[in-house]
Amino acid sequence: MDKGVVDGRGWPVAGELPLSGEPLPLELVNTTYVRGGVRGRRTDALAAGPQAVGGWLAARRDRFPDALAERLRGVESVPPVRYQEFLELRGALRSLAAARTSGAAPGADPLAVVNTLARSAARWPELAPGPDFRSVVRTAADDVGREALGEIAAAAVDLFSGPAAERLRACPAPGCILYFVRTHARREWCTVGCGNRVRVARHSRRARDGGVALEA
Repeated sequence: MDKGVVDGRGWPVAGELPLSGEPLPLELVNTTYVRGGVRGRRTDALAAGPQAVGGWLAARRDRFPDALAERLRGVESVPPVRYQEFLELRGALRSLAAARTSGAAPGADPLAVVNTLARSAARWPELAPGPDFRSVVRTAADDVGREALGEIAAAAVDLFSGPAAERLRACPAPGCILYFVRTHARREWCTVGCGNRVRVARHSRRARDGGVALEA
């Protein structure tokens, strides 16, 4: 379902992302979007820096494995090096999404970014020291930000190689740069707002050509 928060013109409300509820890799890709359609401006929800990534992660912590979700509860920011890695992963995922939806071969560089970060999602059980033979889960990541990057990258491997990839779409609305997984046969656009803008534009063109009723 379309879950974007939009105003009366179908634009994202200030401070809100236009689309949510997509797989985590697409949620990260969609933190860059165009506000205002064809004549709009490109907006980066993570432009404020490491705190923006911290807030984005905290708001989506229930989308991660339980142990990581708990660690993300109090996250307010990420280290600058992790911030840059989030931006790098986002760019790689956008490149792969564009390739997957257009039928092109993926680039070597974005593949390397995703595959390298996906290794950080590795986790395994170990026996903790002590007499009680307690099991603990260890991860390949050295901090919570890197662990989150690994989970998103690993989810991207599943997304682009799995059955959902056949339903992956780039929104065809003019001026839109968002990606979504088509959840039902009648869904054409990433959000209701994009669909409304396209229908209004069609109506305006047809009205100039002689006038027709607005499409339902």
